[in-house]
Amino acid sequence: MSSVRTRTVRLDLDAGSASERPDTLAVEEPLQLEVDGRELTVTMRTPGHDVELALGFLHAEGLLHDAGDVVAMRHCAGTGPDGEPTHNLLRVTARAGSRLAGERVARPFTTTSACGVCGSLSVGDVLARVPAPLHDDRVEVGPDVLAGLPAALRAAQATFERTGGLHAAGLFTADGELLCLREDVGRHNAVDKVVGWGLREGRLPLRATVLVVSGRASFELVQKAAMAGVPVLAAVSAPSSLAVSLAREAGMTLLGFVRPPRANVYAGEHRVARPAGTGVGPRPTSVLT
Repeated sequence: MSSVRTRTVRLDLDAGSASERPDTLAVEEPLQLEVDGRELTVTMRTPGHDVELALGFLHAEGLLHDAGDVVAMRHCAGTGPDGEPTHNLLRVTARAGSRLAGERVARPFTTTSACGVCGSLSVGDVLARVPAPLHDDRVEVGPDVLAGLPAALRAAQATFERTGGLHAAGLFTADGELLCLREDVGRHNAVDKVVGWGLREGRLPLRATVLVVSGRASFELVQKAAMAGVPVLAAVSAPSSLAVSLAREAGMTLLGFVRPPRANVYAGEHRVARPAGTGVGPRPTSVLT
């Protein structure tokens, strides 16, 4: 269940009046992840696609190479305070001999719906873990495709349409075809769900794709994209300084403020096709018009 109905009182601050009306809220609940009987993390998320979320999280942390490192995943049913069933515990059985089954998993992580990176704290840490080099991915994305991506992402956000309270991550081809979209209260969770989808589909590394996120581009989102082999990350809001540094070091193309008719390119501008005669100067940030 990704949304719930609730009672609210709407205030008209100009008129000084109030009226009662129903509203729809995005659901936020904890998900406890156990690996071989040991608690690994508890994260706040929007229920749905939990297996993908777990796979994407484990991959970003460098604990699993592909879906074959997991023998089984299953929800353990419980009940909430209202007596309704919950599925907030996910038990993972790791393949013997995999890193996921190793000693490192004995150290628990703590995450929230606002943060993502748990074990990787620096650019160097991430670069050492990236399994597939991004520099040699020659994909090119045209301005017309980039201009249409925010609207395509927004059009596919079914739960956001009802609640206005969820982030989204969408994986597109270089031609603008939507491959996968996931929503969550946490932007990093939405990306983990997309990467987890890629793992389940056997698509990693995600070559020649564009990952579009509905909020800002933080360090952890660039990390997760780089680990999954995504060459282009586009955000509708701002990147952080560390996100830009990581994107440049990893050979990724990073765009921010993708709001037609403009977008800022912070790294990897060679992957953005431009009409002849519109070359960009030596500054690290360019503006497409």
